[in-house]
Amino acid sequence: MLVAAAVCPCPPLLVPEVAAGAGPELDAARDACVDALGVLAAARPDLLIVTGPAEADGLGPFPSGSAGTFAGFGVDLTVRLGEAPAASAAPAQRLPAPLAVGAWLLERAGWAGAPVEGLGVGEQLSADRCLRAGAELADRAERVALLVMGDGSACRTVKAPGYLDERAEAFDARAGKALGSADVAALGALDATLAHELKVSGRAPWQVLAGAADGAGLSGHLLYEDAPYGVGYVVAAWS
Repeated sequence: MLVAAAVCPCPPLLVPEVAAGAGPELDAARDACVDALGVLAAARPDLLIVTGPAEADGLGPFPSGSAGTFAGFGVDLTVRLGEAPAASAAPAQRLPAPLAVGAWLLERAGWAGAPVEGLGVGEQLSADRCLRAGAELADRAERVALLVMGDGSACRTVKAPGYLDERAEAFDARAGKALGSADVAALGALDATLAHELKVSGRAPWQVLAGAADGAGLSGHLLYEDAPYGVGYVVAAWS
C-alpha cells in the first residue's frame, strides 16, 4: 500500500555541479525536494521506488544498486540508487538521467531507510497502462513510498526548450493543482497528447503515482511551483 510520495522535478540542473554558475537559481527547488524527501523518511516505508521518465517505450525496472552518471553533462559524478545486494555483481543497467537525479537527491538527503529500486516509465505510455503500473507498485510491499521525478511543460517562454505555447501555463496549473492536492482523478485525466506536444516529461510518472495512490487516502502539500528557464517545475509531498 502506498503510504507516502514525493514529487520532484528532474532536470540535471538540480545538481549544482551540472548547473555551475546557475546553481543558486534552483536553490529553492532543491530545498523543497529535501523537505519532500523528509516526508518519505517519516513514513518509514518498507520499500522506496524512484520512478521517472525514460526514453524507451513501456516500463523498465532498475534494481537496487543501479548507477547513473552526469558525464554526459560534462561532470564527473556518479550516483547509485540504493545499495547493490552484497552477493551480486554491480548491475549493468545505467540509470536514465531523471532517475539519476532522483538518486542524487536521495544521496544529498542522506537516505538510509528502506531499500530503493527504480522504474523508468516511457513518456508516451498510455494513461491506463500508467495507472495499472502504479497499482502494481502499491502492492509490492505493506508500506510503499514513491519518489516521482518529472517536469511540467517546456513551453512557458520564448526561450524555453519548446518555445512559447499559450497552452502550457494552463496545463501546468492543472497539473500543479492536482499534485498539490493529491487529486488522483485529475492526474489520471491529464491529456497525454497535449502533454507530448508541450514536452511534459512528468505526465506518465504522475499517472503512475495516481494509480498507486488510488484508494490510499493520502493528502497532498504543494511545496514549490515555478517555471525557471521556461520549464514547469513542481515539488509536492503526499502522506
